[in-house]
Amino acid sequence: MNKLTRLTLAAVAFAGFSSAALAAPETYVIDGTHTFPRFSYSHFGFSTQLSRFDKTSGKIVLDKEAKTGSVDVTIDMKSVDTGYPVFNGHIQGADFFDTAKYPTATFKSTKVLFDGDKPTAVEGNLTIKGVTKPVTLTLSSFLQQPHPMLKKDAIGANASVKVKRSEFNAGKYAPYVGDDVTIDIAVEAIHE
Repeated sequence: MNKLTRLTLAAVAFAGFSSAALAAPETYVIDGTHTFPRFSYSHFGFSTQLSRFDKTSGKIVLDKEAKTGSVDVTIDMKSVDTGYPVFNGHIQGADFFDTAKYPTATFKSTKVLFDGDKPTAVEGNLTIKGVTKPVTLTLSSFLQQPHPMLKKDAIGANASVKVKRSEFNAGKYAPYVGDDVTIDIAVEAIHE
């Protein structure tokens, strides 16, 4: 085998190895300082109330080449912020979140859906108050790029889903206080 043929084979093998290495799944840790699940609902038809949770953790795994991924999120339900401390305590009671028994809510994906190389939706199981229901989070935006301040790869997305709170044993005052709840999640995650 001549030298040129050996160099060509080595280059082809290296290119194949490099693309295989690039196709590996990448793990991102959720940035709790820029990830805030929010929920909104009708308050007797007078207004749409908006609250959020201040403590969220988890991991996102993404393999854009294989068009697969996973999302595992834990929300500290005691970190609820309604904008009014008395109501924060009220909503943590047994009629709503019952944080004494169920201090966290979780979302664990079963499938990530892609359009080209971008995820567009995440199917999975949402557990609130010990009740697990399948839901699909729809992504309205997704971005993967180096973080300008942290100098690491990062991802960010905005996702939403509508649920009925009564299906999670939190339906007190429904339908006067809306049973339909929109959950919006602004998430940022940093490459491990």
